[in-house]
Amino acid sequence: MFTKILIANRGEIAVRIIRACNDLCVKSVGIYAEADKDCLHIKMAQEAYSVGKDPIKGYLDPELIIKIAKESGAQAIHPGYGFLSENADFARKVAQAGLVFIGPSAAVIAKMGDKNQARDLMQANGIPIVPGTQVLNQATHAQIKDFANQIGYPVILKASGGGGGRGIRTIYTESELIDGFEACKREAKAFFNNDDVFMEKYIQNPRHIEFQILADNYGNVIHLLERDCSIQRRHQKLIEIAPSPLLGDDLRCRMGAAAVRAAKVSGYSNAGTVEFLLDEDNRFYFMEMNTRIQVEHGITEEITGLDLIARQIRIASGELLELSQSDIKHQGFAIEARINAEDPYKDFTPNGGKITGYYPALGPFVRVDSCIYKDYTLPPFYDSMIAKVIVRASSYNLAVNKMVRALEEFKVEGIATTVAFLLAICKEKNFKRGDFDTSYLQTHSPHLLPQEVPDEVFEAVAMALCARYGQEQRENH
Repeated sequence: MFTKILIANRGEIAVRIIRACNDLCVKSVGIYAEADKDCLHIKMAQEAYSVGKDPIKGYLDPELIIKIAKESGAQAIHPGYGFLSENADFARKVAQAGLVFIGPSAAVIAKMGDKNQARDLMQANGIPIVPGTQVLNQATHAQIKDFANQIGYPVILKASGGGGGRGIRTIYTESELIDGFEACKREAKAFFNNDDVFMEKYIQNPRHIEFQILADNYGNVIHLLERDCSIQRRHQKLIEIAPSPLLGDDLRCRMGAAAVRAAKVSGYSNAGTVEFLLDEDNRFYFMEMNTRIQVEHGITEEITGLDLIARQIRIASGELLELSQSDIKHQGFAIEARINAEDPYKDFTPNGGKITGYYPALGPFVRVDSCIYKDYTLPPFYDSMIAKVIVRASSYNLAVNKMVRALEEFKVEGIATTVAFLLAICKEKNFKRGDFDTSYLQTHSPHLLPQEVPDEVFEAVAMALCARYGQEQRENH
């Protein structure tokens, strides 16, 4: 087992990794940009080192991070999610420096991170994929139009090296196609420094189902059941459920077997996620593999009783995976709601600022993973997620009820958040029945939030009520 690990990340996931390190009696090393000097992960880590004044560059600098790791005496680096977590070059440099990258090998990250390579590998091994093309960057506009007509509209354009909802365009008619293709290329270049774009058939109204994988360094692979991530806004997940409330045992078994096969044929080790689209006829298609820990890993932990971050560390240190597939049984249902510092009344505009009050939800089987605290000033430079509320109960219905209670208790003051929006979803009848797919928010968003009363209207009503009260008082005397 390692004695010291550097965490090449920030915020909530860095806090989560530090807690796992503490549980394993492993010392943790944090890194921080100037904007993060007051972040909770820096207060919790045994050691912390600055990566410079720029809020982003230091977190994306492999040489600097590796230098800090070696000087601090860390034997391994945990990348978390985001930043360099799926960067094959970083994983390769970590290994070349004589350190352990807590994740899959650089070769596997490169292979599975390229969506076209991953699709080809899955297809060659009998795992169903969505009909689509190779990279289109060298194709003429006329050829791109021909491909779309052959596949059939709607189609979806995707960045080969993309993820996190970036570099994606859904195209419904030929008139949108070329402009959408060029926009997708620009976004892919900006976010991933790779403007390769390919096309797939757009599966309308699917469910987004992902299987959590654990694999050791000796070829042993199991899945830890599925998560339903269909509640999304602009391809960004908002609420996740484990296991899916509408998946039967037979379909779960077949999809799980396909996920394990995907991991094995790719030579995968450590924790990862195989993502599928499930259509209205219960046909599933491989979508992508995430070669890192997921934001939503906590709900899998809740239903399986396994600490996934601790498992990542143990596998990377060379431990044998002693679990078999038959050991994995789900214990009820778990739901995660991602709390973002966004104003749902202003088109979900992100906002930073000082947190003047913070009251996390508590009680039986309620968990909050977060990096905020009272009087913390939220920097404007990073992802807007500030907390994850996770609940577990014996049934899906009870889990939804518990989430409603937890969100009603959860309070953050001083900044706008999405709590009210998430609460409205959890109270909506279709969600409570488990009747939803990826089109859920597109269909229901207009009805989920009550109309906000403008300040001037509120003031006018208040003045009118005061005047009426004054008149009644005068008449009574």
